[in-house]
Amino acid sequence: MSSLIRHSSTGIPLSFIAKADLSTWLTEQPQALQNWLTNCDFKNKGMALIADSETGSLEHVYCLVNDLQDFWLAGDLSTKLPAGCYQIQGDDSFVEQVALGFVLGGYEFSEYKEKPSPRATLAIKDESLVKRLSQHASAINLVRDLVNTPAADMMPQHLSQVMADLADTFDGEFSEWVGDELLEQNYPTIHMVGRASENKPRLLDLRWGAKDAPQITLVGKGVCFDSGGLDLKPSSGMRNMKKDMGGAAHVIGLAQLIMAANLPIRLRVLVPAVENAVSRNAFRPGDVIKTRKGITVEIDNTDAEGRLVLCDALAEAQNDNPELIVDFATLTGACRIALGTELPGFFANDRDVANKLMDAGESCHDPIWQLPLFDQYKALLKSDVADIANCASSPFGGAITAALYLKEFVEPSTPWVHFDVMAWNLRSLPGRPAGGEALGIRAVFNYLQDRFQ
Repeated sequence: MSSLIRHSSTGIPLSFIAKADLSTWLTEQPQALQNWLTNCDFKNKGMALIADSETGSLEHVYCLVNDLQDFWLAGDLSTKLPAGCYQIQGDDSFVEQVALGFVLGGYEFSEYKEKPSPRATLAIKDESLVKRLSQHASAINLVRDLVNTPAADMMPQHLSQVMADLADTFDGEFSEWVGDELLEQNYPTIHMVGRASENKPRLLDLRWGAKDAPQITLVGKGVCFDSGGLDLKPSSGMRNMKKDMGGAAHVIGLAQLIMAANLPIRLRVLVPAVENAVSRNAFRPGDVIKTRKGITVEIDNTDAEGRLVLCDALAEAQNDNPELIVDFATLTGACRIALGTELPGFFANDRDVANKLMDAGESCHDPIWQLPLFDQYKALLKSDVADIANCASSPFGGAITAALYLKEFVEPSTPWVHFDVMAWNLRSLPGRPAGGEALGIRAVFNYLQDRFQ
């Protein structure tokens, strides 16, 4: 359970008033409260703390907001309010609507700090709601923690331990192939990308749920640090590359949420975990590799390594004939150019799945946006010496060409969704502190919950 939320019927009342309703609402309040709110300039400051006249203790908090339907209207209160336990006033649906934002806004990555910052907490009467909110907050904050952790402490072996622990917690099964075992088991591109690092490349595999249940397979890009390889990134481009395992973090967090909610599915999670380093045995531009699926790939750029590790994992994902494959990856800057950093793009080969995912994201205030698998651009991946190149010949439409590359490794009959995410907040917003972030996992969870429960 999140430390910022607890099951309780007592807490300092926290009330929200829409600006459009302020004048009417004020006339319904006692004259003393009206005077106090006027004197403390509530209309302009937007928050008023009311103390008990005898004890001086905080008795009530009023917040003025633009829109009572805003999912994130309480998102910055955990850090703005004095430390204490608060209780949102309103009916159950309103409490459920805004409570998650309150809890997520109190997140702080404090692993390397001597003392975490104080936070306000939330009391909720409904125990089942506390459980649901805690499951969602725990999953999202797990993604944030994994992405925020420095690369030195979040290499392939560390991701392995996270997934093994998750399997133990939820009575799942965990296995992995490490180093040269990847070659023995025919995962050549994962090995190729990660072989230059002293942190051995791995394919991590978690399975959970009844074997006769519908299978859903999640695949996450686990590039724990991306130097760019021999096509070395500039220092500015390398600074935040600890987040290049953000796709892996997303599927791990989503898996935790699925298992905690006990969705009636057979879940498989595949994470190709590597460090794209520079050494004497690093793979080179111009090399040709034969992938697990048998497709040969010419390496045009070693900094387009994410799609290389994903293609072997996607080929493996096909082995069980799952009902749906969903992959997450911090794959292209092009997607960020198209949609910005705060709206994740996705591609899908099944229109019904895509539409329902969009609806699920809208209903839970976790927006996602579909981009086209425009097949005409596949010609841009042409290679003169291999079946396909890992980079397009043109910089335009880069998110589409990357998705089209991955599409080659998925059977047309298998519904497949590819998320291209930032996994990082460049700025702090209510409920979403700067740093590692989970984007789209609540949308996918809601879709799966609607479909299978």
